[in-house]
Amino acid sequence: MSAEQNPEDRARLEREDREERELVRPPDDVNQESNRSATRLELFFDLAFVLFVAGCADMLAKHETVSGGLRFAAVVAVGWWAWASTTLYANRFDTDDAIFRLLTLTGMAGVIVMASTSGEVTGPAGTWFALGYVVLRIVLTVGYLRVWRTLPDTRAGIRPYLIGHAVGGAFWLVSLAVPAPGRYVLWAAGVLVDLLGPTLSARKPDAPPLHMEHLPERFGLFVILLLGESVAATVHGLHDGKWTAGATTTAGAAFLVAAALWWSYFDLSGGAAKRRLVQEGGKRTHQGVHDFYVYAHLPVAVSLAAVAVGLEGAIEHGSDEHLSAGTRGVLGLGLTGYLLSAAVIQGVLSRRYRATLIWPGLGTPAVALIMVLDLAPPMLVGLCAAVLIAGVATGIRQHRHGEIKVAKV
Repeated sequence: MSAEQNPEDRARLEREDREERELVRPPDDVNQESNRSATRLELFFDLAFVLFVAGCADMLAKHETVSGGLRFAAVVAVGWWAWASTTLYANRFDTDDAIFRLLTLTGMAGVIVMASTSGEVTGPAGTWFALGYVVLRIVLTVGYLRVWRTLPDTRAGIRPYLIGHAVGGAFWLVSLAVPAPGRYVLWAAGVLVDLLGPTLSARKPDAPPLHMEHLPERFGLFVILLLGESVAATVHGLHDGKWTAGATTTAGAAFLVAAALWWSYFDLSGGAAKRRLVQEGGKRTHQGVHDFYVYAHLPVAVSLAAVAVGLEGAIEHGSDEHLSAGTRGVLGLGLTGYLLSAAVIQGVLSRRYRATLIWPGLGTPAVALIMVLDLAPPMLVGLCAAVLIAGVATGIRQHRHGEIKVAKV
């Protein structure tokens, strides 16, 4: 019997249609059984983070030093948590009403401010960077206060998030009146307090559940965003390298690196992680699964952003005999950091440690050795691409033989 012929289905559709026409609707718990995919608003929101990551990449490209790398990692971590914390709220309580949309767009404005100042956080522009982050904390605090008022049963579960966002934002707000380096200490304290939210919430027996189809999709989209920086790096590197033979050859290898990283994440490591999430992530006895999944993507984000910077530098100097130690360090740490992070995610969540040690495990020392050799850019990036492509082929073989099991991200 069709939905039009079934009175219960017709009543349900009419109710849903009536709710969609309402301008303001109270937040509601996510339905684990419902289909939940990234919304157009979430994709629009992500555009601001494309600019943020690009700004961070520019900062690292200008300061390929130890201090520059640490500053880059710290700023990317702040931006990643700003995105992840917003995603965790939307995963549970996205009603797509006017208030939710206005709050999200306000938060997007905060991200735009952060993006425009991400490369100059240690200067006067750092004040605007902090204000942008405070706007995001206020938006999330208001959002959780809406949930607190309309869904009393969720209060114990959302309290850590509510307190974390409010206290973390307060640290950043106070930092506006504190000169460096005290300002940065307050920034770090604010983020650390905020990061405790997911872990503390998961310990509550009545914590609102996450949607385990939507969560890996959103994190996968953020990985796409980061990989897009490597594609952009290929374009910019070719332009700045004047299309010389060395730059063109290096660019071709760089594109293969980006493609292999994409394949490795979505068909192997990320797929193995999603399979575990879908199987166990919603169970009360496995609440730590999604916490580990979320936090483990922080080094993935930092590493992939660094890879883009290293690739662009390698392409731009593709005709040189050697790359500078700074560019080799950025590219090497980015690739080894990603491979190590992917190995941890895949190994812990798939519990197939032997297969994980083969790939991506062996990729880490292989790439590190390539960087030590100090080769010409085309050869250096080409060897990295060869290692990654061989790793993807190995992973595909492992999957076909049942040594790892994945779900499509």
